[in-house]
Amino acid sequence: MLNEKQLEVISATAPVVAENAETIAATFYPLMFERYPHVRSMFNMRHQQTGEQPRALARSVVAYALNRQDPEALEALMRPIVNKHVAINLQPDQYAIVAECLMSAIGEVLGDAVTPEIFDAWSGLYWEFADRLIAAEENTYQALEAAPGGWRGERDFYLADRVVESEEIVSFYFKPLDDQPVRTFQAGQYLGVSLEIDGEQALRQYSLTSNPGDDVYRISVKREGQGRASQHLHDHVNVGDHVRLLAPVGEMVLDERDAPVMLISAGVGQTPMLSLMAQALEAGRQVIYLHAARNARVHAFHEHLKAMAEQYGSQLVYRYVYSEPVTRDGQRHQGLIDRALLADYLPREATPSCYFTGPTGFMRDIDRELAALGVDTSHRHFEYFGPSGQLH
Repeated sequence: MLNEKQLEVISATAPVVAENAETIAATFYPLMFERYPHVRSMFNMRHQQTGEQPRALARSVVAYALNRQDPEALEALMRPIVNKHVAINLQPDQYAIVAECLMSAIGEVLGDAVTPEIFDAWSGLYWEFADRLIAAEENTYQALEAAPGGWRGERDFYLADRVVESEEIVSFYFKPLDDQPVRTFQAGQYLGVSLEIDGEQALRQYSLTSNPGDDVYRISVKREGQGRASQHLHDHVNVGDHVRLLAPVGEMVLDERDAPVMLISAGVGQTPMLSLMAQALEAGRQVIYLHAARNARVHAFHEHLKAMAEQYGSQLVYRYVYSEPVTRDGQRHQGLIDRALLADYLPREATPSCYFTGPTGFMRDIDRELAALGVDTSHRHFEYFGPSGQLH
């Protein structure tokens, strides 16, 4: 618990730390990787190169300092962080590594301005935040382990099947090596995947595209140009190969309203939508699904979605648009998901629960347009494929 003196120091220095937060975070990661190279496996280095990971860390530390006494804001801040940490099996002793390197980075960036009092106050703030995360993560680990078919940490699976869904996306079907039941999951959640690539561990998270209750976990992975893990899955993981998985987690799950559900995705952002759509339909809710792709060649699951639309009739409205169509049929669906298209399909009788995923720019645009169309923040749900972030 922080004392009054520490709180005064944090309050006085928070603007300076916030102003330099991204520089501190950008200094922190190379320092940590140099001192503790084994932790590199927990991070997608592409997010380091783009600056996404440092920005996410900077925002979370500053947000905690500003919202530590606001339970609702604190829960919203911690929930995605806890899920990401559980998906890489983060352990309490690793927080000490972060503490050491983060405080060193603060000292390196701010120099002599970091007095012993300032160092003590921000170190205390970090450990207060860390202790809360450790407790929440332990609760999650225990819940995952206690659930039927559940487990803690990594578990051995094998690849039962793989299916090419488009020119860029392949689905991978995993079954447990011990042939025991697997924990069900909530539609929209993701799976932690532990790969060995060139003798090094790589941890990644992929949305589940199977349905809750299936005896198999399916993920559908896009080959990324600079994606070390996705390329390894596409090129080297074959039927019968062993892979270690971490139990499903994630917070972008279907709400309990009776209102219509509007799903909006771009590219591989469609992956969590498949299980969300299935659950909403099973619950008897109206579903409107809008998807954007470059063209038919990279549009995965199109035939499956058309079949679902035929099966459910008016309960499911499925529309798609191509930004770079390559067939005459695609010309009828050319363009982007913009405000006009959203307005055409936005239900009038009740505000829908809107879920959207895709590139950050796409999600930012959709969030803005839905807000302009009167959809309240509480009914707009999104999730990042990389480090947790913000749209504004």
